[in-house]
Amino acid sequence: MPEVLMQHDGHPHASWSTAVRATLHCLTGCAIGEVLGMVIGTALGWDSVPTLLLAIALAFFFGYALTLRGVLKAGVDLRSAIRVALAADTLSIAVMELIDNGVIALWPGAMDTGLGDPLFWWVLAIALAAAFVVTTPVNKWMIGRGKGHAVVHRYHH
Repeated sequence: MPEVLMQHDGHPHASWSTAVRATLHCLTGCAIGEVLGMVIGTALGWDSVPTLLLAIALAFFFGYALTLRGVLKAGVDLRSAIRVALAADTLSIAVMELIDNGVIALWPGAMDTGLGDPLFWWVLAIALAAAFVVTTPVNKWMIGRGKGHAVVHRYHH
């Protein structure tokens, strides 16, 4: 992780490149969770809503887990690391999931496709790209106020 420069008001400088890296981190966890949730829900023959709820829950889980892994690696105790992950990722993941799943839910026929249908993968890619575009400025805003991934930066060497 790059060093975060402090502004005169004591908050971290929020560059677009820092926000993009934070959002890509979030996107990775969300994508892993979403795809795994869709695979599990489809394999179990679940309807769209329970599958979507599982995908969202796993997106949060993997988003938090990626941050937790890095913070624990820096030597932080588990309880503190969990607090850091929750503070760093909750809003970012929530925005990403809202946009991502909103696109999927509103795209005609997307909720009715299966994993073998190319439409599923195209809509998922478009939905994740839209979520990335919307979430990046949110992360920039949070980092600039010492929130979000700014909380994690102090644990990276």
